[in-house]
Amino acid sequence: MNAILKFLLGAAGAALLALPLSAQALRIKEVAAVQGVRSNQLIGYGLVVGLDGTGDQTTQTPFTAQSAVAMLQQMGVTVPPGTNMQLKNVAAVMVTAQLPAFAQPGQAIDINVSSMGNAKSLRGGTLIATPLKGADGQIYAMAQGNLIVGGAGASAGGSKVQINHLSAGRIPGGATVERAVATALNQGEFLQLDLNAADFSTARQVAEAINRAKGAGAAEAMDGRVVRVRMPQAPGERVAFLADIENLPIDMATPSAKVVLNARTGSIVMNQAVTLGACAVAHGNLSVSISSTPVVSQPGPLSGGQTVVGEKADIQVKQDPGSLINMPAGTKLTDVVKALNSLGATPQDLLAILQAMKAAGALQAELEVI
Repeated sequence: MNAILKFLLGAAGAALLALPLSAQALRIKEVAAVQGVRSNQLIGYGLVVGLDGTGDQTTQTPFTAQSAVAMLQQMGVTVPPGTNMQLKNVAAVMVTAQLPAFAQPGQAIDINVSSMGNAKSLRGGTLIATPLKGADGQIYAMAQGNLIVGGAGASAGGSKVQINHLSAGRIPGGATVERAVATALNQGEFLQLDLNAADFSTARQVAEAINRAKGAGAAEAMDGRVVRVRMPQAPGERVAFLADIENLPIDMATPSAKVVLNARTGSIVMNQAVTLGACAVAHGNLSVSISSTPVVSQPGPLSGGQTVVGEKADIQVKQDPGSLINMPAGTKLTDVVKALNSLGATPQDLLAILQAMKAAGALQAELEVI
């Protein structure tokens, strides 16, 4: 029985190895977006009330008291001039939101609330009705609701404990859309697809995939980023047309070789198209150590001098010997990684080594520093 089972498992494994591995194709919606169909940023200024003594200190943030007075005047409450308002339960905040594409009046969107002043915490606060405006100055939503703050904290006797962030919160569905943003979906004969990254090969494949599915002349690649698509005239047909073409599969071409270097963190990321030519690299570490020792100088007896405290510094410079390492040519990403690992250099050192390899012509890739 065991022999039969082993034979079946071996036959199944051989059959799986014999099957060709199919590459996963991307859909058009993952590499391109419809021009004009995007979200819009909204921003507003408001007040959070109901805080437990953790609001702004009005002596340092006078705009909080001014905003509270203006709000009370709109409600028919007159504050005598010169009144020193100590509003410990009020905080001035900035409210931000993303207005999704095709959002219609009456729909709810999420908002983020962040303190502008020196409020200690927004926990337990309520945002008062705040208009949210777009880049054109028009009001597109109204925000109001109770904040959800994911942090907590306590302080006593000079000690303080805080978990997460207390000066920012979120209100799910806290804004109601008041105005819709017009899109170019139902305007004109053509619609434009914008690729996420400029690439002539990808633009051609997107146009060819649409032409195969919808007929010749349905799409045309204008340049490395724009594909122009001929759309049906009826609005209902346009929605069905876009639903069909955005799910069409395309085979992505091999991307251009690129190495991304983060000079702040030392992170290095390279794609599979990076190749390495044969070269020789010498690498050595240079270290400088400085040690300081306090020195006390005591005056002589009855000399009338003063005790002086000084420092004695000891500086040492050490340079590790670096041997010349022969790095063979590598045409695969694994070969390049093995060659770089053989240097035994830190990520910070690799930043300089990769730049030197590029200057010497041994690294066939584009270097991008972020």
